[in-house]
Amino acid sequence: MAAGKQNEVTIVILERISGPADVKKLNEAELSLLCGELRQFLVESVSRTGGHLASNLGAVELTVAIHRVFDTDRDRLVFDVGHQCYVHKALTGRRALFGTLRQFGGLGGFPKPGESVHDAFIAGHASNSVSVALGMARARTLLGEDYAVAALIGDGALTGGLAYEGLNDAGASGEPLVVILNDNGMSIDRNVGGVSTHLSRLRVRPGYYRFKKGYHALMQHLPGGKKLYRFNHRVKTNIKKMIYPCSMFEDMGFSYLGPVDGHDVEKLSTTLAWAKGLGGPALVHVYTQKGRGYPPAEKTPERYHGVGAFDPQAGVPAKRSVDFSYVFGHELVELAGENKAVCAITAAMADGTGLQEFAAAWPKRFFDVGIAEGHAAAMAAGMAKQGLVPVFAVYSSFLQRGFDMLLHDVGLLGLHVVFAVDRAGLVGADGPTHHGCADVGFLRAVPGMTVLCPACFDELRAMLRAAVGMEGPVAIRYPRGGEARQYPAWTGEGASVLREGGFVTLVSYGTLTDELLAAAEALAEQGVGAEVVKLHRIAPLDAGPVLESVKRTGRLVVLEDCLESGSVGRELAASLAEAGTAVKALVLRNLKGSFAPQGTVPQLRRALGLDAQAVVETVLAMDDRE
Repeated sequence: MAAGKQNEVTIVILERISGPADVKKLNEAELSLLCGELRQFLVESVSRTGGHLASNLGAVELTVAIHRVFDTDRDRLVFDVGHQCYVHKALTGRRALFGTLRQFGGLGGFPKPGESVHDAFIAGHASNSVSVALGMARARTLLGEDYAVAALIGDGALTGGLAYEGLNDAGASGEPLVVILNDNGMSIDRNVGGVSTHLSRLRVRPGYYRFKKGYHALMQHLPGGKKLYRFNHRVKTNIKKMIYPCSMFEDMGFSYLGPVDGHDVEKLSTTLAWAKGLGGPALVHVYTQKGRGYPPAEKTPERYHGVGAFDPQAGVPAKRSVDFSYVFGHELVELAGENKAVCAITAAMADGTGLQEFAAAWPKRFFDVGIAEGHAAAMAAGMAKQGLVPVFAVYSSFLQRGFDMLLHDVGLLGLHVVFAVDRAGLVGADGPTHHGCADVGFLRAVPGMTVLCPACFDELRAMLRAAVGMEGPVAIRYPRGGEARQYPAWTGEGASVLREGGFVTLVSYGTLTDELLAAAEALAEQGVGAEVVKLHRIAPLDAGPVLESVKRTGRLVVLEDCLESGSVGRELAASLAEAGTAVKALVLRNLKGSFAPQGTVPQLRRALGLDAQAVVETVLAMDDRE
C-alpha cells in the first residue's frame, strides 16, 4: 500500500468477517485480500484516532494465521505488551468500535478481558506473557480441561528478565504450550543486546521438524523403536553441539520451529498447527516487518509506533512539539557537557523519554539496556557506587518493575542515582496500564529518596540541575505533554504559597497546580478566598507552609492524580493531627483505590474530580461555609 493511495483498495472481504470462524472459511486468495484490507483499515482508523500503528501493520498475517489455528473464545491467546492487538480486535467482532479506539468509554488500545471473551488477559507491559500463559496451561491440566494456550511475545520483550523466568519454567514443565516469537528486530526503538544478535543468527527450517515428527511417530511403533530413537537422539544432540551452538530455546526444553516468514499466512498456519499438535512446549520463531504495507511506517517504524491523529496521505509530521520529555533531554545534554560523570540510561525508550539528542551528543555515556527496568536501576546503582552520576529516564508505569532495585540496590546504600520519571500522573489514551499513578506512593516509600515535582519547563530545568548536584537518590516526576502555565523561578524551597486567601487552603504539585490556580480564580469571583500552596518537593515533604496556611483557613483540599495509599494528602492529614491543628474541613481528592480508565487528560480529570470545576464544587459544598 503506497502512501497517498490507500483508498484504491476496496473493502470487500473484511465486511464478511464477524468473527474468527469467518476467517477459517477463507481460501488462499481471499486471505491475501483480507490482509490488504486490514492494513488499509488500520491506517485509516488510526489516522483518525491515534494509536499504535507500525506494530499492528507488521502483525497482520500472523494474527490472521493465529485465528485460523486457534479458537480464541476458548483457547487462550496471551499478548505480550498488547499494542499489536488491533487486528485481533477487528477479527473478533469489534471492528465497528474502532472509531472510539483509546477514547474515554471506548475501545481499549490493549487486550481487555472485560471487553471480549477473545481477550484472555490484560496486557500493557512487556515480558510477562509466557509466565501468564504457563499459569493458564497448568490450570488447564489440573482442572482436566481441554484448550490450547499460546503466548505472543515480541523479540523486544525478550530483553526483559521476566521473559526468561517464564521460558525457563515453561520449557521444563512439559505443558502443551505454544510461544510465538514475533521477531521484527524492534521493540519501540531498535532492539539492542545479545538476544537480538542471537535471534538474527537462528536458521532452522520447518521442514526439519516435519521429518522429525514423522520419524518420532514411526519409531514409537517399531519393535525396539523407542530405545533406538533415544540412542539416535543422544548421538544427534552431541554431534549437533560439537558442530554448532544449539538454539537456546531448545536448551530450555522447547521444540523450536522456524524462522517462518511472518507474512505468509499459509506457512504460518501450517507451522502453528504443528506447534499446537506437538503436545509439549513449542516455540515458533516468526520474522515480520514492523510497519509493513504503509511506506512511511516501513521507513521509520519507530515514528509510527504510537501516533496521534494524522493525515494518512502526508504521514506523521516530522517536527516534534516541545514537551517535558524534550526539555529534559535537551537540558541533560547541557549538563553532560559540564559534568563528565553524568550518564544517561534508558530501557528501550530513547525517543519516548527525549534521550535521542543525548545519545547523539554523548554516545559513550548513553546506555540503552532494552526492556529491563530492574536491570537499569541496578546498573545505575553500580555506576553511582563507582563515582558516576547516572540519570535513568523511564516512564512512571514502567519504573514499577524496578521497585525492588530502588529499595534494595539504590536506597539501602543511599546512592546518588537520578530517576527522571516521565509520564507521571494521568497519561491519557493508553489507559490504566500506562497511567503513572503509583509512583508517588512507591517513590516516597524509599528511605532517603528526594522527589521533585516541576510544573513547567523552567522548573524542570532547575530541578534537574539541582538533582544532579544532590546526594542520595533523587526522582523528578513530570507529566506527558507540555506546560500550561509559567511559574516563578524555583529557588530550592520545598513548598511555596502562590496565592493568598482566607477561607480554604488548596494544595497540589506538578501541573495539577494549574487546576488549583484556576479554581482559586473562579472562587474569588464568588467572594471565596482560596490560598494555593504548591509543593515543589513531595519527599521529604515540607509540610510547614501547608500547616501554617491551614492554621489561618481551617480548611484543606489536597489534589493528586495518584492512588490514595502513600499519597501526600495522607501525610499532610497525619501532620495536621500530630501538630494538633484544628481542621474544619479536610478533603483529599485523588484516585482513592481505583485504576483510572482511558481518555484524554482533561476528560479524566473531570470524570475523577481532579479539575478546577471539581475543586470549586468541593469548596462551595463545605458545610461550615459562613
